[in-house]
Amino acid sequence: MIPNNNRKLQVTNPTQRILMLVMTCVFFTGMALPLLSLFIKAFQNGSGGFAGFQNYFSYFSQPALSYSILNTLNVSLTTSVVSTLLGFAYAYALKRTNIKLKSFFRYIALFPIFVPTVVHGIGLIVLFGKQGILTQLGLNIELYGRTGIILSEIIYTFPQAFLMFYVTLHYADGRLYEAADSMGCNAWTKFFRITVPEIKYTLINSLFVCFTLAFTDFGAPKVIGGSYNVLATDLYKQVAGQFNFNMGAVVSTLLLIPALLTFVVDRVLNSKNYSEISTKAIELKIKKNKSRDRIFFTVCFLISAFFLIIIGALVMDAVMKYYPYERSFTLEHFKFSQSTGGIRSFVNSIFMSLLTAVFGTIFVFVYTYLIEKGKGMKHIKKIGRIFSVAPIALPGMVIGLSFIFFFNSRQNPLNFIYGTVAILVLANIVHFYSVPYVTAAGALKKLDKEFESIAESMKIPGWKIFLKVSVPMSLPAVLEILMFYFVNAMVTVSAVVFLYSADFKVASIAITHMEEAGDIAQAAAMSLLILLVNLVVRSIYEIYMYFYEKQKKKKEEVMLND
Repeated sequence: MIPNNNRKLQVTNPTQRILMLVMTCVFFTGMALPLLSLFIKAFQNGSGGFAGFQNYFSYFSQPALSYSILNTLNVSLTTSVVSTLLGFAYAYALKRTNIKLKSFFRYIALFPIFVPTVVHGIGLIVLFGKQGILTQLGLNIELYGRTGIILSEIIYTFPQAFLMFYVTLHYADGRLYEAADSMGCNAWTKFFRITVPEIKYTLINSLFVCFTLAFTDFGAPKVIGGSYNVLATDLYKQVAGQFNFNMGAVVSTLLLIPALLTFVVDRVLNSKNYSEISTKAIELKIKKNKSRDRIFFTVCFLISAFFLIIIGALVMDAVMKYYPYERSFTLEHFKFSQSTGGIRSFVNSIFMSLLTAVFGTIFVFVYTYLIEKGKGMKHIKKIGRIFSVAPIALPGMVIGLSFIFFFNSRQNPLNFIYGTVAILVLANIVHFYSVPYVTAAGALKKLDKEFESIAESMKIPGWKIFLKVSVPMSLPAVLEILMFYFVNAMVTVSAVVFLYSADFKVASIAITHMEEAGDIAQAAAMSLLILLVNLVVRSIYEIYMYFYEKQKKKKEEVMLND
């Protein structure tokens, strides 16, 4: 009887198979087909005929456009190196020294995540622009162009590098350092022989991730790039300025190259970086070293102070009547002009972000559950995993343009969603999908595999196990996904810049238009509203998790006492 039961438990649930097929088809329609349309467009001429590589030859034959590639490489390489070094130093300070204010420094490091990338550029304009606060004090850095783009991209990519190193440095086996101490190794020897090997994969990953983020970013170059063209601004000019969609498709394929390379490198590094923390590992004890702590405290203080100064500059510009000429206090800038979207754009952003968070979280968690916990469906699961990790290699502008080519076609039965909030939500769900998928998969893998088997043997419906066991036990991950989708949907520019309609403009786009119109004060005011909403969402999440963990510890103590 036992072998028969085992065989029975391996039979694929028909409902799960149908749901898995449907969700895979939805993913295929929302990602693969639009990308296919993009690639087809790159090899067509204006009338829709086959042009071969003529569009590429035409692009590279124009010196101004071809120089954009060199400019983009220049900016991206510099950004990746500086952000990786700063991110490592900041994470090392919080994990391997005894400096004070660690929690404060950790939260300040995440500030750039909570605002659109255009805001980094606007903050720099308020500080270093022609009438900037610091410029008037004699600190002129010639902001517009390469310098401004690099500074803005460093602000944008720093939190990504910091978080990667922060997680890596969190896991350390103190036995290695104790053994090194017993052998008389100095601090530099321990650093190069133990710490560096610990972080080598993260170091490479950080360089590639920061490079790709800077390579594909649109917000910063749009605001402070000046005449210094990069690929992202080229794409915007070709599509929004000249309506040359074929050339826009060509630039999009060029933007995909570093992203795909980063994706491959990430897969390779993840397959090699399989080391685990031993059960015999001991916590690393940080030794006292006042000189070291002073140096790293200074590093954290300077970086945090720079971020706070940018926030302060935005606040000051938003509440002054007309800086620097009229410095009286006012809230007039929060009464946004209707021509750039008005307060309605802010409400639209919240609405779009809520829809993205709710539907994105449901889709991610259900689809990941079927991939990780569903019976059978081996080949479909493989396709699902590929689809789930692929979006991390897709720049937002590429997704947006591919959606235009696919959903704007009159022959497409899904054409009705074009120009509505639905297409913005779908673009955001696809664009930010990979991180929530990894989060959901990690949470579900921790659950005992026997839950589903026991439920099936007792003829309990699978949806009950999903709702009564899997979701409650994975609640922290579900809330993290919800928060991630909301925050990123609030700040994204690149994923929606080609897709919004005149009737549904969002705040991040409104900020861009305000800056174009020269109304920096209104742009700063809108930026502060986005920052405030995202901080509130993050705070609610942190407070909930604090009490959740506290309650969890109490339950564990009660179980131990019993």
